[in-house]
Amino acid sequence: MKEKKAIVLLSGGIDSTTVLALAKSHGFACYALSVSYGQRCQHELDSAKNIASQLGAKTHRIIDVAINNWGGSALTDHSIDVPHTDSDDIPVTYVPARNTVMLSIALSWAEAIGAYDVFYGANIVDYSNYPDCRPDYLSAFEKMANLATREGTEQRPFRFHAPLLQMTKAEIIQEGTTLGIDYSMTISCYDPDPQGRACRHCESCRIRAKGFSEAGIKDVTCYV
Repeated sequence: MKEKKAIVLLSGGIDSTTVLALAKSHGFACYALSVSYGQRCQHELDSAKNIASQLGAKTHRIIDVAINNWGGSALTDHSIDVPHTDSDDIPVTYVPARNTVMLSIALSWAEAIGAYDVFYGANIVDYSNYPDCRPDYLSAFEKMANLATREGTEQRPFRFHAPLLQMTKAEIIQEGTTLGIDYSMTISCYDPDPQGRACRHCESCRIRAKGFSEAGIKDVTCYV
């Protein structure tokens, strides 16, 4: 029986880890892809390695793409402080075109190995101001992918999946717990200390803590 392959973008956080477990539970042989883009939190790449191993990814690749060279985000430019308050606008933690860059790399790998499904952990409930976490963005990218590739034009289309798109963080944590995920392996903090301990104050830490609280599940995060 032919192996059903999927590329799964894996950041090392709660969402992408849950997506990897979901894809695996649906029978996909998962090829995990992490991107080192000069992010402030390099610890997430170590987490991703561990998660890929623990969840049985077929293989795990870390690709270097130095988009931090032009800054433009608190996650890639150390001269911009990570905010500790919410914003009604697109926040400074938005990394210019990050998901487009990552999904393009995933698409290239997918076409090379005959994987017609790509998964990523986009979520519009908790990150509603990120333009590349919206359903219309996902639909547009999939259309572009099938126009721009040999496989797509030869009627072997790619499908892009964001199974967590409409879920709250609490629902995601509950789903992942059902799948047996140990969330202590994950890291969400935008600005952890040198030991990788979460700051507790950034938006991502606050969303994570609220998610565990609302899910009624013990928060296993290692905080400063």
